[in-house]
Amino acid sequence: MSVIYVLLIVSIVIAIIFFTVFIIAVKNGQFDDGYTPSVRILFEDEIVKTNQKLTKKNKD
Repeated sequence: MSVIYVLLIVSIVIAIIFFTVFIIAVKNGQFDDGYTPSVRILFEDEIVKTNQKLTKKNKD
């Protein structure tokens, strides 16, 4: 039974470490995407046109 307590404590410590590393990475801008927003506007019209063509084909 004591093994369960040890495993529980170890798993909670590991989860806290991973959560801390994730928060630090978010604060440092690791997940910020500076490229996609500037390019998205160039391809958005193509996606809309493709969707319109598909809906027109489905209606016909």
